[in-house]
Amino acid sequence: MTADPRFPTDGTEVESDGAEEDVLEGTAASWAAAEGSAPADVISLRIPVPPMCDGWRLDHFLKWRIDRLSRTKVQAIIDTQIRFADGRKARPSARVRSGELVHLERPAPIEPEVPRYFDVLAEDEHFIAIDKPAGLPMHTTAKFWRNTLTALLRERYPDEPIQLCHRIDRETSGVLLLARHARAASSLKKAFANRRVKKSYLALVHGRVEADLGLIDAPLGLLDTPTHLMMGVVNEGLEARTRFHVRERFRHHTFVGAEPETGRQHQIRVHFAHLGHPLVGDKLYRAGEKAFMAYCDGGMTDELLALFDGLPRQALHAHRLSFPHPAAGELVTVESPIPADLTAYMQTL
Repeated sequence: MTADPRFPTDGTEVESDGAEEDVLEGTAASWAAAEGSAPADVISLRIPVPPMCDGWRLDHFLKWRIDRLSRTKVQAIIDTQIRFADGRKARPSARVRSGELVHLERPAPIEPEVPRYFDVLAEDEHFIAIDKPAGLPMHTTAKFWRNTLTALLRERYPDEPIQLCHRIDRETSGVLLLARHARAASSLKKAFANRRVKKSYLALVHGRVEADLGLIDAPLGLLDTPTHLMMGVVNEGLEARTRFHVRERFRHHTFVGAEPETGRQHQIRVHFAHLGHPLVGDKLYRAGEKAFMAYCDGGMTDELLALFDGLPRQALHAHRLSFPHPAAGELVTVESPIPADLTAYMQTL
């Protein structure tokens, strides 16, 4: 299997909230509207063309970059939302060139409400560690434009070039590390890539996990499914290892600690589903794609909430992060307490 270029293989944690009809967070797409270069009710994105796409047809490039879109939707986007910086007419057959920017403009969506407040767990002049709430997306998606962590960071730190050093899913809560300047960002991102950062998660899973501790060693790859979002255990996939230990057993559930040694897309979620112990509230790997897509298209309903185990988000929390300080080099450990919603849910088991 050839690695999909949209999914990193360097050990970083990757976000995917399932609503990314046109996720662009893996590019250098600019947030022009938020920076005042476009009206507030207009989304203006600039999508850079990487060298590997030089000479591609415009419709093929957009279909690759925005993988969930149908060809019909791609055609409609080209007709109404796409323009080239050099004034060329946007046609499906137009060729894109390496280094150029494809401009996309469209009306801003009416965004769902999200938790907009986050606590700072630790900080100095080089880094900030925040406690990301569940439900807050990190990057622009089809549904979220200004209700994102990147937007909130611009509001809270308008004079600082804050950079995200890694990513976690929208529905995952917990420790998230930010860099306050470029040197710190380079140092911290290298630490993640070189696996010098230790990540510890807490998860509530279905069923009673019998082993007190163990290692899940199962390669992961992107599956060919309608959503183009699901990862799975595949023989030719990328190496993926997750250590776990049981913290508490309930009648039909288990509360576990999980330490991913690699950082593949949805790694903890897929690994426990592979063992037959999917995470409580996991819309994709527990409830399945049909329910997941119904939620993406129509939002939460009582029927869907029941399918999602009565928990509006997946029961996964980034509990602890240990990393080398970007300037001094000594080990820094930051912890986030178990959030109240997970504690309350477990009290009902």
